[in-house]
Amino acid sequence: MTGRLRPLRWWDVQTLAALERELFTADAWTAETWWAELAQAPRWYCAVELPERPGEPAGYAGAAVNGPDADVMTVAVAPWAQGRGLGGQLLSALVVAVAERGAARLVLEVRADNVVAQRLYARHGFERIAVRRGYYDGVDAWIMRRRPVRAVDSLVS
Repeated sequence: MTGRLRPLRWWDVQTLAALERELFTADAWTAETWWAELAQAPRWYCAVELPERPGEPAGYAGAAVNGPDADVMTVAVAPWAQGRGLGGQLLSALVVAVAERGAARLVLEVRADNVVAQRLYARHGFERIAVRRGYYDGVDAWIMRRRPVRAVDSLVS
């Protein structure tokens, strides 16, 4: 199942901060962090909604684009919406967005113990290129890269 993609809006910030606390606990972005992220350029953020909860983000993704380099800032799906392919839909939209903005490389960090996310990223052409020891409160981070970035990804995956 796919949802409807839309840009993140300022009125999403409280919902996003609550979802962050639920999903990422100690690593969660606060409302203040969200405000700072949404105010920065060049950033790109989107949300996905499902018909049963219109107006409420079921997930979100974002990236920072700096010339040929782009960094995934976040990809997340609410617990109640997981298992519906929304993570893949968000990641595909993110790849298309950074490619349209001129990025040739896309990099991210993922927890070494988050096998579900690692598999998602691998399905979307990311490969592990390095490890940051203890990056997430003692848990290693895998650094993964997709190169080249192309705007040919389907917005549905």
